[in-house]
Amino acid sequence: MKTLILGATGFAGRSLVRRLRDSGHAIAGVARSPSAERRLVELGVEVVRGDIADPKSLVPFLAGFEAVVFMVRTGLSQEFQSVHALLDALEGTGKRFIFTSGSAVLNHRTDGDWHEASYAEDDDFSPFPLVEARYETEKLVRRAADRGIHTMIVRPPMIWGHGFQRMLTALHATARSGAICYLGRGLNVMSSIHVDDLAEIYALALEKGRAGALYNAVSGEQSWRAMAAEVARLRGLPLRSVTFVEARALLGDVATQVVFSVSSRIRCPRTREELGWAPHPKRLDIFADLSHPAFMANTGALNDDLEAQFRAQQSEVGHHGG
Repeated sequence: MKTLILGATGFAGRSLVRRLRDSGHAIAGVARSPSAERRLVELGVEVVRGDIADPKSLVPFLAGFEAVVFMVRTGLSQEFQSVHALLDALEGTGKRFIFTSGSAVLNHRTDGDWHEASYAEDDDFSPFPLVEARYETEKLVRRAADRGIHTMIVRPPMIWGHGFQRMLTALHATARSGAICYLGRGLNVMSSIHVDDLAEIYALALEKGRAGALYNAVSGEQSWRAMAAEVARLRGLPLRSVTFVEARALLGDVATQVVFSVSSRIRCPRTREELGWAPHPKRLDIFADLSHPAFMANTGALNDDLEAQFRAQQSEVGHHGG
């Protein structure tokens, strides 16, 4: 299957490129700059010159692909507009289109307390206000199955693996305070999945996913206090609870609101039943990944784009009533 991946050079995108390439798929990615083009060439995929912020620039290329996978992380209103334009261009073609959502739409703010809610794919829920706009995009994509497009959604939680995860980097970075910190009681739980297991779900969805389906992607869940305790052990530092105000100073305002103060739990019965997926038994231990040299080399600095990314997304919320 000839597949266009929007976001092919991202963390999850690179893993999907490897998975599809190893299975003999023809793959292309989108580049809007010479540097992005070089990264795609290094990945061994075809280059399409365009910009997701200007989806009309991509429309002429769509006829050459059987499937499109949207894995870009951008502002939420831009996300909605870009997906809308791509779906309009694909109407009536029967082609496959996968939109990447995220479990943040299901968040419950608890300020460090446990929350019982855990959602399967089609459970009812009230969207988390800070990312409600993404829920509008989810609905747009699922409705497009009635417009002659084989649309699907993959909804991952926290994606980790190979020593990369921005929120876990932020957790390590609290070491600059002299301790590893969690918010409140730290009992709030975050679902997660290894990036290579996530790539497997995309590949199976392209192969046999049902039009209009939403597939959660999850292989485990952990409390923030448990993860902080393991980082503290690894670094030989004390463990400390912080207030919401302290967390904002350490972790950034938006990351605190969207990640560290919430409970976000999902289940994936539809993914397991319809796609025949199960996580790889060697990709279940997020705690083992916390000792990866890439994490341990962090001396207290956040990813440069961490807060900027969340702020960009938050600034777009409300464009669709969030």
